[in-house]
Amino acid sequence: PAHWGGDCSASYPSMAETLRAGLSLSCAGFAFWSHDMGGFENTASADVYKRWCQFGMLSSHSRLHGSTSYRVPWVYDEEAVDVLRFFTKLKLSLLPYLYSSAVETSRTGIPMMRSMALAFEDDCNCRYLDKQYMLGDNLLVAPVFNEEGMASYYLPEGIWTNYLTNEVKEGGKWYKETFDYFHLPLMVRENTALAVGNRDDRPDYDYADGVELRVYALTEGQECSTVVYDMKQQANLQISVVKTGKTITIKAENTGGKPYTVRLINVQAVSSNGASMVIDGKDTVLTPCDSTVSVML
Repeated sequence: PAHWGGDCSASYPSMAETLRAGLSLSCAGFAFWSHDMGGFENTASADVYKRWCQFGMLSSHSRLHGSTSYRVPWVYDEEAVDVLRFFTKLKLSLLPYLYSSAVETSRTGIPMMRSMALAFEDDCNCRYLDKQYMLGDNLLVAPVFNEEGMASYYLPEGIWTNYLTNEVKEGGKWYKETFDYFHLPLMVRENTALAVGNRDDRPDYDYADGVELRVYALTEGQECSTVVYDMKQQANLQISVVKTGKTITIKAENTGGKPYTVRLINVQAVSSNGASMVIDGKDTVLTPCDSTVSVML
């Protein structure tokens, strides 16, 4: 079900080549692809290894693999252990979203990791971008490919929010920033309802139970939605969110057969004059029927 990117070398140029080749592979019909974090040939520096772990854990499949040396993080340094742990926990918490994206990919053939040109066909700036990608419909990832920790990346039109820092940026622009090993451009698209799990210690848990619904940059009258699947690819929760005036309405259909607790968090909206508002909601129990929750701004 998943192809891999070939025997890459343990260097920044080869790491960039891996992304470039993988995006080309996805355009050729391979919906899932993976790569060897830290590079397959030779041994990466601790710096390259940490950056590759960021990229690898924000891929559809993640694996540590090499030819002449071990790829376990503790052979590099203690910080490498912390970095890999951080991004492993991040990926596990994002599994409600990632698994939903994987289910849709299996049904449509649209690659889970997709080129910017595929995701934004009408944006001419995206046609030649080969060092960033969309992970599912709503997350943009721009890995770091240099020792300076510098990322130069482009955001298409709209409002984008860094998932790790909640910093909001305007689209239609290029950005150049420096990041430590625990950060990178992981940007959430506007009008996104992102389902985040309540566990980060294992991949196989009930994604709908205790799920956090993080809603980003709602614009007037624009509905966004998400589906949370179980491990049998059955939809347990179907949630839609829409902003009308000063009211945000969340509609949820619970088909999982048991009550689920949904936490509304980091709900962002954009007012008519462009101001940004953030509200933090409370836990809401959704019984196995249609439920509607309205939040006043």
